[in-house]
Amino acid sequence: MNTLLDVTLVKPLPDHWLALSFENGEQRLFDVKPLLHKKPFTALEQAHVFAQAYVFAGTVNWPGQIDISPETLYDQSVPA
Repeated sequence: MNTLLDVTLVKPLPDHWLALSFENGEQRLFDVKPLLHKKPFTALEQAHVFAQAYVFAGTVNWPGQIDISPETLYDQSVPA
């Protein structure tokens, strides 16, 4: 991807998937499971923590200063 696209909306889904909307209007799905064994993402294994995903500064964040870069979210996601 050549242009950095901000995330405008996130919705946590079952089985550690995120439904994402990007500023260009694209809707994409991102699988968080491959990150769950790495710090700091291990906390997201808990459903109540994962469900607290929110958008801040153009990317997805969770309490505890956990975030995923918008480039990763876009490049490793699939069209919804």
